[in-house]
Amino acid sequence: MQKRFTFFSILFFLLLFAAACSNNESTDQSSPASKTRENVELTISAAASLKDALDSIQNTYQEEHPEVRLKFNFGASGSLQQQISQGAPVDLFFSAAEDKFDLLVEAGNIAKEDGLDLLGNELVLVVPKEEQSIKHFEDLTKTEIGKISIGTPETVPAGKYAKESLEKMDIWKDVASKVVYAKDVRQVLSYVETGNVDAGIVYKTDALVSDKVEIVSAADPATHTPIIYPVGIIKDSKHYEAAKEFYNYLQSDDTLKVFEKYGFTTK
Repeated sequence: MQKRFTFFSILFFLLLFAAACSNNESTDQSSPASKTRENVELTISAAASLKDALDSIQNTYQEEHPEVRLKFNFGASGSLQQQISQGAPVDLFFSAAEDKFDLLVEAGNIAKEDGLDLLGNELVLVVPKEEQSIKHFEDLTKTEIGKISIGTPETVPAGKYAKESLEKMDIWKDVASKVVYAKDVRQVLSYVETGNVDAGIVYKTDALVSDKVEIVSAADPATHTPIIYPVGIIKDSKHYEAAKEFYNYLQSDDTLKVFEKYGFTTK
């Protein structure tokens, strides 16, 4: 009888202990602290010219925040803006043009308080390393100069800025027939690197990451719309708090130094 009593007593206490542990786990899972530990995948649509800098920032951020996976969708700002407008599941948009970004703000996809102008860039003329005949933008008008490449102005901000500059320099009409349009600045850079064109107009940040091209001239900032990179949180993000945390991280001093390392100017 004593043994049966002891057995049931132990069993009773084990059941109580198991119930208490279960309650504690339930409480922990519902607490705000535990929610921040949940694994999250953030999708960031970003201008192609940001790729190298953001790849570096991604490695550092994910080391510090192992619960967050950053998934980047790089492309032309205009194409990315259209994708977001059509409902693509995106958490942040990092544009190379204010006008594309402003369209999403006006449409209500990004709240004004959740966006800011973060970076700047320069427009440069690049040629293959072995090219010697092109030193200035005006050289593009020479008859012996063949194809030159810029991004498609309607969707690629760098292409829009390039066309503006060439028009302001009053040489667009002389070079328009030579232009090979590209889907983004990285494709322009690739055309120049492979020698498929004699020259290209890209952002300074893109030119700096290639050892196959040479910067021969920089466009006067007065010849084109200011090159500004705004970033913002998509209002319908399913991971708003995590997106907000990464948005704030992009503005930190250490992160801005990374952007500067890759040739961007910071505000």
